[in-house]
Amino acid sequence: MIVLDGASLTIEAVAAVAQNHVPVSIAPEAIARMQHSRERVETAMCGTKPVYALNTGVGLLANIRLEDHEIQAMQVNLIRSHCCGVGAPLPTSVVRGMMLIRANVLAKGMSGIRPLVAQRICDLLNDGITPVVPSRGSVGASGDLAPLAHMALTLIGEGRAEYRGEVLAAAECMRRAGVEPLTLLGKEGISLLNGTQAMLSIGCLQLIALEQLFFSAQTTAALTIEALRGTAAAFDARLHAARPHVGQVLSASNLLSLLDGSTIPRTHGEGSRIQDAYCLRCIPQVHGAAWDAFQHARSVFKIELNSATDNPLVFDDAIISGGNFHGAPLALALDYLAIAVCQLAGISERRTERLMNPSLNEGLPAFLASRPGIESGMMMAQVTAAALVAEMRVLASPASTGSIPTSGNQEDFVSMGMTSALKLEQTVDLARMVIAIELLVATRAMDLRNDTSTPVLERARTRYREHVPMWKEDCVLATWMEQSATFIAEHSWKDLHAEQVAVEEVAR
Repeated sequence: MIVLDGASLTIEAVAAVAQNHVPVSIAPEAIARMQHSRERVETAMCGTKPVYALNTGVGLLANIRLEDHEIQAMQVNLIRSHCCGVGAPLPTSVVRGMMLIRANVLAKGMSGIRPLVAQRICDLLNDGITPVVPSRGSVGASGDLAPLAHMALTLIGEGRAEYRGEVLAAAECMRRAGVEPLTLLGKEGISLLNGTQAMLSIGCLQLIALEQLFFSAQTTAALTIEALRGTAAAFDARLHAARPHVGQVLSASNLLSLLDGSTIPRTHGEGSRIQDAYCLRCIPQVHGAAWDAFQHARSVFKIELNSATDNPLVFDDAIISGGNFHGAPLALALDYLAIAVCQLAGISERRTERLMNPSLNEGLPAFLASRPGIESGMMMAQVTAAALVAEMRVLASPASTGSIPTSGNQEDFVSMGMTSALKLEQTVDLARMVIAIELLVATRAMDLRNDTSTPVLERARTRYREHVPMWKEDCVLATWMEQSATFIAEHSWKDLHAEQVAVEEVAR
């Protein structure tokens, strides 16, 4: 059970609810805070003073004072009018993550809504009702208005939603689950719309995928080093202590542990080859820099998960209108992630090319073909990797540097954070395939050499070969490339070093 209190939600909890359907509840103290802030809002709405979004219109229409009987109708109109999303629906996991984070924002007790509203979001999560939310239409300020409006539409029993594998009218989904649609009161409509929860949900889920991908890239790179008769000399702890970036030190240490005990003969130092190429020698510097970018994003997301992004915010002594819904902190972090993962994939493609190039691959057959000439081997797999990296470079162009004013120039500088998030989703998928291709090629090279690597890498190979078998002659590589990418998506190699330590302890 994930208990929402507005202060302690984690990235891992978002994934647990979004992907694994862990149940959700609201902490009693959060319910008390929401009730208290609701009382402040009700008092303000009864007063003569105009208060933004409580008894006025929104955006450029904020100067229009609403009559008392218009306040409640405005909440529904607000949701309906903001349902302007287009494009393919967001994945179910992203929408569930968005709902969870929004409920947690409301649980902070600074939005002025009834506890019932946050509880109803939790009801939908627990009963498996997921609003259909189009992916396009947010400029990231006043937050993710269109995506959140489509989410809110289901809460009032309108629009469409997914329930037990079927997409139905939201009202029918709620009827089948025994959940009552909400009748929204003053302030509650806008409190469901203002915020960064769509881009943040994507960011959290992709960050977890990226951290897993980092260790897949590390293990794959270690296999490539073995296949190319590379050296671990460049991973010496003394080198990295002299330049102690956290990710660089982590990458080098992890590579040393993966390669520890290797008996494969090396060619380092022989003839004209004094040191390995950058794509091998500089793995800690490149992979490590990507890891540091991931951790920067983690710190940003951690803060945002438990931040009040509504507008206006309700305090004990005032109701203040501001701009906490602006997505700039997330947009920058999301763009940074796309750039970082482009580096991770780019250096992987270079290792793939080196494995197949007969001028560089230390005596392996050209393109790792069993019979070069009559067979093309894995030639085209590297071409695909190159194409994907080229596409990633386009996607790595930041969205956060551009702004198109909206809402009659009232919202005249927006973050474009949702665009950054959607680009990141595509980038991570492409990067996973690039690294999957390197893994396919590296294991093929090891098979051709008939080498035995370190115990930990041999366990990795065995685990991989249970999903992607060996082959001898030319075949349809696309099948194995997809299988390889699926393996990376579904299996984490973060635990390989821990497994090795455990095996050694048992042996002792």
